[in-house]
Amino acid sequence: MSGSLPIQVQTGHIGLNVTDVERSRQFYQDVFGFTVAHESYVEGHRFVFLSDGERLVLTLWEQSEGHFDSHSPGLHHLSFEVARIEDVIAFEQRLREQQVALIYDGIVAHREGKTSGGIFFTDPDGIRLEI
Repeated sequence: MSGSLPIQVQTGHIGLNVTDVERSRQFYQDVFGFTVAHESYVEGHRFVFLSDGERLVLTLWEQSEGHFDSHSPGLHHLSFEVARIEDVIAFEQRLREQQVALIYDGIVAHREGKTSGGIFFTDPDGIRLEI
């Protein structure tokens, strides 16, 4: 494709393997307010597709065992972006109310002197998340 403009791409939905699709669905709905776009609870083919109301954001597939291993190649963390630092603070309060443990105590600056930062926590399978 020499000489042509680069094709614009962006991240689509994220698919996660989980150990208990119902538990994970409830977690992501409670924390992020996602709604179920499609689901299957057929044994051996259990999944849930979660939406933000406009687009598919996350698919959960019940096809794993154990706990997320951060020492293996693959996902480091999954980050969700919000528009304002006040939104991060609101999520931090929601997580504390739901007794979801934060990895660090409060908002971590992305770089010294920056006005952006995030909170870090894990889902029920130990997958590291950031807002």
